[in-house]
Amino acid sequence: MGKRILVQRKGRGGRQFRALSHRSRGPVKYTYLKQVGADTVIKGVITDIVHDPGRGAPVAYAKLENGEECLMLIPEGVGVGDAFEIGEGATLKPGNIIPLKNIPEGTPVFNIEGIPFDGGKYVRTSGAYATVISTDENKTVVKMPSGALKTFNSKCRATIGVVAGGGRIEKPFVKAGKKFYLMKAKGIHWPVVRGAAMNTVSHPHGGGSHQGPGGSTSVKRNTPPGAKVGLIAPKRTGLKKR
Repeated sequence: MGKRILVQRKGRGGRQFRALSHRSRGPVKYTYLKQVGADTVIKGVITDIVHDPGRGAPVAYAKLENGEECLMLIPEGVGVGDAFEIGEGATLKPGNIIPLKNIPEGTPVFNIEGIPFDGGKYVRTSGAYATVISTDENKTVVKMPSGALKTFNSKCRATIGVVAGGGRIEKPFVKAGKKFYLMKAKGIHWPVVRGAAMNTVSHPHGGGSHQGPGGSTSVKRNTPPGAKVGLIAPKRTGLKKR
């Protein structure tokens, strides 16, 4: 008799596959900027920098001049007590939040909005930054950390600078326990075992006198959940012939 494979367990859901959201500091978004007009510049100051569980980059508590408080990602070189500006008229300074149409070419930015006023979606991990390549009235081309060129609406906002915490991945984990607790905070099931290394009852690719799937790993789109692993309805497989 077989058992539920990992893909089925993830699809069913459970607390071992969920991030511990009650420990989160809160949403790190530009939600407080919707009322900022074209000629308006709102000033704020960073009151504290804290660690957010499950997030590699540090987050900061900030207080705006209108009395509102918010959470924000900060760039390298910014600390407690530093001031920042929000709006089209803000100066080109690390930590300031400006629409892409007002940012010169070659400027590093992060926490870019996908659509205007969505609060920030792209380039948010520690040490990451994107580069503004070109801008016109409606569209802005940005070079992403992967090297790909992506086009944004010029009204989308971004923060000037490089996300703080850039040296995080340079330190090795050394012990498996540290990696386990990092993944647990992110809600990621870890470690991941290859299907070919499992027993026959545990995975369709398991069993045999040596490790290997034992046949084709392509499956149909309507395959039952217990066997739906490998290449799902691929258009083609194997090496391309030149």
